This record gives sequence, C-alpha cells and structure tokens, in this order.
Amino acid sequence: MKTLFVFNEAPYGSERTYNGLRLAGVLAQQEGNAVRVFLIGDGASSAHRNQKVPQGFYSIETMLGNVIRHGGEVGTCATCMEARGMTDANLADGVHRSTLAELAEWTAWADKVLVF
Repeated sequence: MKTLFVFNEAPYGSERTYNGLRLAGVLAQQEGNAVRVFLIGDGASSAHRNQKVPQGFYSIETMLGNVIRHGGEVGTCATCMEARGMTDANLADGVHRSTLAELAEWTAWADKVLVF
C-alpha cells in the first residue's frame, strides 16, 4: 500500500504530528508499504534540523528520520520554508525542499492520503 501523510501543524503544541508520524513509522517498517510525508504550512517547521525539544516531548526530527531509514520520503513545502526563514541547510537529514507540484504527483501516486 502506498500512503501519503500531509502534516499542516507545528511539531509541538498538540499530539497530531506525533501520532501521525507514529503511524507513518510503523507503516514504513511493514513489508509491501511505501510511505511519503509532505510538510506544509506550520508543518514545515517539523523538518528543522537540531530541534530543541521541549521537556517531556518527543523528537519529531528523530521520528522523520525513522520514516526515512525505512525507505520513506519526506518533502517540505519550499514556500512554507521561506515564510519561516528556513533554508536547505536547516533541513533534517534526508528531508528535501519540495513543491506543490510534487505534492500533486505524490497525491496521484498514493492509495491513501492522510492529512494531519
């Protein structure tokens, strides 16, 4: 199964991104699954490298790395990055600058699209 996860929210403050990435990580580890993650809007900040994680929270950067280590792809909206002062040098390992055109391509590719 091919699954696209779209994250719109900031990485911390709610558990939406955390729970979605938990599911993405499990699916990426299962044989026969392909996972892609697209970070858009406030979700773009999830891709920031060297995050200072609030005490008692989980590292979203580490969770994205888990998806990537299991063959998943992670793209971040370039316009959203620029609006937040992020450059390619700020991106976590394995995450790439992306576009809405790629999001459209990934949406057509996916059997399921999950939006958080």
